Amino acid sequence: MFKKFYDKLVDFIKDEYKYILFLFAFYIFLSFPVNYYIVTGGGISDVGSRIKLSSSYKSKGSFNISYVTELKGTIAAYLVSYIIPDWERTNMDDYKYDKAEDYEDLAFRSDIDLKSANDNAIKLAYTLANKEYKITSTKVYVTGTFDKPKTNLKIRDEILSINDKTYNTLEGYKDYLQSIKNEYVTVRVIRDKKEKNIKCKLHEIEGSKVLGVTLGVINSYKTDPKIEIKFKDSESGSSGGLITTLDIYNKLTKNDLTKSRKIAGTGTVDSNGNVGEIGGVKYKLLGAVKKKADIFLVPNGSNYKECIKLKKKRNLKIKIIGVNTVEEAINKLNK
Repeated sequence: MFKKFYDKLVDFIKDEYKYILFLFAFYIFLSFPVNYYIVTGGGISDVGSRIKLSSSYKSKGSFNISYVTELKGTIAAYLVSYIIPDWERTNMDDYKYDKAEDYEDLAFRSDIDLKSANDNAIKLAYTLANKEYKITSTKVYVTGTFDKPKTNLKIRDEILSINDKTYNTLEGYKDYLQSIKNEYVTVRVIRDKKEKNIKCKLHEIEGSKVLGVTLGVINSYKTDPKIEIKFKDSESGSSGGLITTLDIYNKLTKNDLTKSRKIAGTGTVDSNGNVGEIGGVKYKLLGAVKKKADIFLVPNGSNYKECIKLKKKRNLKIKIIGVNTVEEAINKLNK
């Protein structure tokens, strides 16, 4: 019986090999990557499940990070995006600082952005809740380079020192660069798991001396109560900073900000607690509505205006709150 099946299969391949080769080649063609991300929709995710404290107050509601679903662009996905109305194409070049950057470079920068956002969230939440925290270690990474000015540093380099000077903050390095009179500096880095000295030229842009790179900082903390944050490998970016900060703060304080509500939102947060705008906000709002969130927190400005416009247009049943700072978000949720 097996021999009959085998013989038929061989005969079929002999007769139809041109068709089979065509289908295989067509499949490879459709799978070929293009220089686009394809945004296919949004949703929300309970950030509380990613944050663990050694002791915390209970919450009756939840804080949820709003996200967009992005596909790595292929010819097939690119073509389908012209057919499905809610699929949107985003050129990868819009995310690049240097034309030479690839998908892995963008992913690394996005991962560092997430970790930096979580660092800011810890510091801000513990400060606002009057809880103790202490920075125990700091790592500084090169997260971006530019077409101009050129640099000898590379994305993923971990900066150990500049001219043997070490600082725990980006501000420390920036201030030190302004004091240097020489044209070149020696930057000690870890690259490919090896320590190296890299000679770098200083550039002056708008009156400030720079290395021609963007830097990301990741801190480790000793906190009371102890905190642990674990996001999935597929999650990245800084747009969850606001919601992460609010959830940590809510766990540290007796007054429950959620008041039994499902709160979704988006927005970056800097080290001073300012909330910054993000991309893809309409998909994030629609994802929050789909998951029946009660409130959508969004950065004030163009993000807030876009959400209000979409709410009116589609008669969305959700309360939208625009905020400029973390403290403003806390105050508005309390009211």
